[in-house]
Amino acid sequence: GVQPLLDGVVDYLPSPEEKENHALDLDKGEEQVKITCDADAPLVALAFKLEEGKFGQLTYMRVYQGTLKRGMNITNVNSGKKIKVPRIVRMHSDDMEDIESAGAGEVVAMFGIECSSMDSFTDGSVNYAMTSMFVPEPVMSISVTPDKKSNTANFGKALAKFGKEDPTLRISTDPISKQTILAGMGELHLEVYVERMKREYDVTCVTGRPSVNYKESIAKKAEFNYLHKKQTGGSGQYAKVIGFVEPLEEDAEETFEWDNRVVGTNIPPEYIASCEKGAIDASSKGGLIGMEVQGMRVVLEDGASHAVDSSDMAFRYAMSQAVREAMAKANPSVLEPIMKLEVVAPQEFQGTIVSGLNRRMGLIQNSSTMDDNVIIEADVPLSQMFGYSTDIRSITQGKGEFTMEYKDHQPVQRDQQAELIKAFKEEQEASA
Repeated sequence: GVQPLLDGVVDYLPSPEEKENHALDLDKGEEQVKITCDADAPLVALAFKLEEGKFGQLTYMRVYQGTLKRGMNITNVNSGKKIKVPRIVRMHSDDMEDIESAGAGEVVAMFGIECSSMDSFTDGSVNYAMTSMFVPEPVMSISVTPDKKSNTANFGKALAKFGKEDPTLRISTDPISKQTILAGMGELHLEVYVERMKREYDVTCVTGRPSVNYKESIAKKAEFNYLHKKQTGGSGQYAKVIGFVEPLEEDAEETFEWDNRVVGTNIPPEYIASCEKGAIDASSKGGLIGMEVQGMRVVLEDGASHAVDSSDMAFRYAMSQAVREAMAKANPSVLEPIMKLEVVAPQEFQGTIVSGLNRRMGLIQNSSTMDDNVIIEADVPLSQMFGYSTDIRSITQGKGEFTMEYKDHQPVQRDQQAELIKAFKEEQEASA
């Protein structure tokens, strides 16, 4: 069926010349410019996929404009590095055909190019960057540790490679436990990388319990009037801030907004930036379960300073404490990631699947049929989706499958919020 599919692509889908593409001109403040499918125009290309081959890193490149030639010098717009193209190949499944050049609209692969996924390349005559795909925030994380100390080097190599390949995979180190944390788009996404480490690098990992990426938010406006005053032997600390916090509009694109409404010089202009940093400090760790606060606007209206004792540090500290106190009065809540789930299975299993989703706190959005299958769409909290891949195979005798993607964050139920707060406090006490 692959050949008829490819014939259909050629016959019915638009050619590269018919599709209008745009790039961002970095010399003009990311002004949008039209890309023409012209082989004689300046080169603009995008590295959209990385793969580890027997000859090193294989970089898949889509040429949007101009011509990519073997031996030419190209510039990585993201890093500013100039690179000489050593080899260009056209891929035929696992077979490679060496070619001298590739024109606009073609997809080719290159060896010996050090870059990350979604990096843009030009011939140096223009400073254009292709608009990268939207990369959502990770919704689940696990801790990973190699089972043997001798595997540490390969473990590091694997993480570096995976981080380059996949922009949705985030790798970090827990500041307290010093464990390596993998964060991604779901249970299966992270399981794939753990399995790849074992298969490709012979590194067996010990994984910790998956954790969900909760957020915090506020529901109403709350004012603050905070004075930070500390006198020691030498110069002291003095800063006063007045303002309020309020929830952002539901359709707001930003998750945090800073608004400076100070008139006059009660707070000297040079300290406003420190106030903003203090507000960001407070929003990065909420008071309920220590997670990032989203959907909040912080407004600074007035304040006071001291000619000798005021400093950047004093205003930053005062602002962070003021916002934390205001958040506690603004009816804070914990938000959890909600996943958009689609299950496809034979119709005779519809009732079992629906009842299973109801037990997992799922909200059925739609149900339709296609041939002998039923397609069920539902919104389900991610925290309830652990082990669902095993569950769906079991209840459908291996005939059902599902896909899910991140939808948004929504408030958790009150009893669940109380449990999360209790667990967070116990964890804090244990680490104190």
